[in-house]
Amino acid sequence: MSAKPGSPLALALALWTWLELLVLSLCCFLLLIPLALLTWPFDRNRLITGSLYRKTAVIVTRMTPLWDFQVVGPLPARMPGRTVVVSNHCSQADPFLISGVPWEMKWLGKASLFRVPIMGWSMWLAGDIPVVRGEKASARGAMARCAEYLKRGMPVMIFPEGTRSLTDEIGPFKDGAFQLAITTGADILPLAVHGTASALPVHDWRFARARARVAIGDPISTIGMTLEDIPHLKQIVREEIEALRAKIRPLTAM
Repeated sequence: MSAKPGSPLALALALWTWLELLVLSLCCFLLLIPLALLTWPFDRNRLITGSLYRKTAVIVTRMTPLWDFQVVGPLPARMPGRTVVVSNHCSQADPFLISGVPWEMKWLGKASLFRVPIMGWSMWLAGDIPVVRGEKASARGAMARCAEYLKRGMPVMIFPEGTRSLTDEIGPFKDGAFQLAITTGADILPLAVHGTASALPVHDWRFARARARVAIGDPISTIGMTLEDIPHLKQIVREEIEALRAKIRPLTAM
């Protein structure tokens, strides 16, 4: 749908997006509460509540006339299990896009997000993992929870840059995701996103037009690696994400 930035139509579409986001988030939250009570005693991986939360994010994208979000390219030959999924990070809209991949995984996110009414509480009910930036004890606890999920065959999703990139360049990768994969014997699965930066611009409350794509790479085994291999592993993953981004960049042009 064509809407010039700053036009009345663009403002109306942004307000519509906020409205449908709030309504769907509230409905999801109200469903998650009884669902958690019923399923958590036997669903240690929070598969059911997590899947509902992720499906709600997909519905939001499909109901948003400003957004054209898609997963492109071949899917993995097998669905990830003991896998650390990593992606570049462009925008707060990235989780909406990545939620379209056809498997459940638990997300590592800033602890402050989990305190946001409704949406943040839903993240907790979905089984996602909070971490306080800069606090070593919090980071150790979060990594331990990630490791528990991995041992039970549940993938975890981490943005290795640690925060959104404010440019089109991928920022430096932190060690955490790669150390986690090596110490647990998990695969690394690279994802690449492009096009989300305009969907919810930094320091702006208004949703905007965006054509975004996420591409999935091939899993990278960490078997036989030690912590000394982290720099090499980061470089391999970075190159894979850069290559995937180059493939999807033409698909996001508007």
